[in-house]
Amino acid sequence: MLDAGTPLFAQIAERLADEIADGALAEGERVPSSNELAAFYRINPATAAKGIGILTDDGLLEKRRGIGMFVAPGARQRLLGERRRRFAERYIEPLVAEATRLGIGTGELITLIHESSHAQGGVTT
Repeated sequence: MLDAGTPLFAQIAERLADEIADGALAEGERVPSSNELAAFYRINPATAAKGIGILTDDGLLEKRRGIGMFVAPGARQRLLGERRRRFAERYIEPLVAEATRLGIGTGELITLIHESSHAQGGVTT
């Protein structure tokens, strides 16, 4: 899991966020402690705590005094909403802008996306 190009605390935060987004960590479920993460990934507990802190600051995790960190209510929906927004900014907006430059209308663009999705074995709607 650990990528030399990304800070370890950011990787910990991203891994936990992925588990929340995927539903592997459900709302109200306890997340591994900083010591448990440190032992698993063989990193400093302070580094793991910093990763957990990012998700706490974002409102995805909440501390329950004396028992640990838990996935906050509504965390998955907030996380998915934010990821969809970033997806649109990163991929959809540039795609639509380029399609406009090329004179590709909405209907044709949708057809191209469907064709591409089918060719890739993707999801159909």
